[in-house]
Amino acid sequence: MSIDRQMSIRSSPVSCDQHVIDYLKQMQAENPSFFYAIQCDGEQSNRNIFWVDSSFRMNYSYFGDTVRLNTSYIAHHFRVPLISITGLNHHGQPVLFGCGLLHYESDSSYIWLLQNWLHAMSENHPVSITTEPNHHIQMAVSQVLPQTRHRFCKWSIFRETQQKLAHIYQTHPSFDKDFMNCIHETEKVEDFESCWESLLKKYSLINNEWLQSIYNVRHQWVPVYLQDTFFGELNPKIPEQTLNLFFDNYINATTSTQSLFKQYETANSSWNQMEMKADFETTNTTPLLKTPSPMEKQAANLYTRRAFMTFQEELVETLANPATKIEDNGAFTVYRVAKFGEEQKCQKVHIVRFNSFEMKANCSCHMFEFSGIICRHVLSVFRAKNVLTLPSQYILKRWTRDAKRGGGGMEEYGQELASDSCNSLSARYNSLRHEAIKYVEEGAKSISVYNVALDALQIAAKKVSASKKQNLMMNNGVVLNGEMDLGNGSQEMAYQSRSAKEKKIRELTAELDNTNKKCEVYRANLLAVLKDMEEQKLKLSVKVQNARLSLKE
Repeated sequence: MSIDRQMSIRSSPVSCDQHVIDYLKQMQAENPSFFYAIQCDGEQSNRNIFWVDSSFRMNYSYFGDTVRLNTSYIAHHFRVPLISITGLNHHGQPVLFGCGLLHYESDSSYIWLLQNWLHAMSENHPVSITTEPNHHIQMAVSQVLPQTRHRFCKWSIFRETQQKLAHIYQTHPSFDKDFMNCIHETEKVEDFESCWESLLKKYSLINNEWLQSIYNVRHQWVPVYLQDTFFGELNPKIPEQTLNLFFDNYINATTSTQSLFKQYETANSSWNQMEMKADFETTNTTPLLKTPSPMEKQAANLYTRRAFMTFQEELVETLANPATKIEDNGAFTVYRVAKFGEEQKCQKVHIVRFNSFEMKANCSCHMFEFSGIICRHVLSVFRAKNVLTLPSQYILKRWTRDAKRGGGGMEEYGQELASDSCNSLSARYNSLRHEAIKYVEEGAKSISVYNVALDALQIAAKKVSASKKQNLMMNNGVVLNGEMDLGNGSQEMAYQSRSAKEKKIRELTAELDNTNKKCEVYRANLLAVLKDMEEQKLKLSVKVQNARLSLKE
């Protein structure tokens, strides 16, 4: 019996909606890795339900770096109190990580929800999470996901600000623009603080309780305080809720529990088709290149179409954002990057620190940290330094067309599973299940792939059986060939030898990675030298031609 099945049985009270329970039981019967849990408060009408299927786990293994918890259907009092946990795939489209029905809200209900979800995801915490500004959710996130950066949806705060300050919006039409500029146009903390103070003074709102309350939690919704954390937004100007509503066109205020799962399956199917369409367009169409840069061609071949468009916009903007060297101490070079005509506007100037040996750059705008796409300011520095191709550390796998090939996009997730597999039965179970689900889903796509997968499984089963026999004989102090009895001392030597070999492999692997990084740097520098030589050759050719013309004259 699986761990998931055990938990769902323990949590299933007789009083819960039988229609929902029957559907969840059917799903679990069809797929043993399907997980659901139910929380009741003792009354038949009050129950919370949560479920996760294997595709959610797969999505999370690739794109679980940033998460969105959508509770808008509860906030707007829909008939079905649907709650969804979603992320963004490599095309910037929403993907599901978990679903539930939350009939009553409290600190404990959200804690229960997040704990069950985290368990289903093998205790792998996301980098960031975006939610409504709800105090129950805030308490639950702080307890269950203490290391995850928690952001409030700023558009929800904007909407409530319009309600709370309706009289200000009516009497001062310019307030909305000034308020938005204060939030979106300030790129430094000190600029935001100064702008906010000026805004309150200008509209005589220094003692306004609502503005004071949202200012107190500014670190959880004002962009300038969150720009150093990954939230996966390719276009920060698009409202967060538009990235969050997986079921927006499928569930409405009148949707009943009986029709919920039909709409749920329709939404899943539609988004899967949209992802397949985006995959097809990325693979079978060539984007229009706007520069002769080898880096643009490289990015067009690596990124999905949606991610490439964002990168291309940044690359084109380097033409209007020159980099000026302001400091060079040998270890790193500091550049000042500003758009033509805005050099004197301090808030529009960005500082880039560049390490030429490691080919690393840090920009004060933190776009790469926030979105995973390198900014125009760093690209301008690369242009000035003749870096012709994008260094590997600035190619985030989750935005590439290969995001779902090989291991999961969350490489640390795989490493944690591998290291934890020696520590507990449940960790080993989760690790094997994680890999098996990927294998099964790929193997079922066609009959030819299915046959290959089935043959491979049968071979694997024989190897597992042989390994079990070997372990059993080793535990009894017998070598497989039957010629030698290993004592404890000899076994210890064997294990030590294996440990030494594994240590040596890790050291060599680390050395190889380091050498690869150095090769990348040398390659980039060599390309820069070759480009300089070509330019010198061209200049010399012009001089020779001019000299010949002067001799003829």
